[in-house]
Amino acid sequence: MANSDSTASLPPSAPPPLSSTTKENLTPVACKIEELTESRSELLGRIQGLKTDLQTWRSKLDSQVKVYRDELSELKQSLNTEVEQLRSEFQELRTTLQQQQDDVTTSLQNFGFLQLQDVTGDSKADNTEVEGKALKE
Repeated sequence: MANSDSTASLPPSAPPPLSSTTKENLTPVACKIEELTESRSELLGRIQGLKTDLQTWRSKLDSQVKVYRDELSELKQSLNTEVEQLRSEFQELRTTLQQQQDDVTTSLQNFGFLQLQDVTGDSKADNTEVEGKALKE
């Protein structure tokens, strides 16, 4: 037991001194680390450039969308104005046609071609006879 106690109490041994072969092995590792650092810097620069490009693209896209929205809004307003004008014109046409129809009816009544509705409500038959006579004349 004493033997096992003495081995357990010994301090751990220090790493062996670097030999010349170990130093030679470290030199390529240092070069690789330097290359990786340069590569990392280059990649970070590219990423930053891509981020800038993306922001520029987004800004241009936003401005184009705004222009298109403005144009669409103007077109919508223009179309709404035209539709309102057409509605107004059609209403005027309806009113004019109704007035002309009323005028023709009044003229026909004045000339005696159109009879007023009978008490019996049989004006259609009378209108047909009157129209037939008017055509023969």
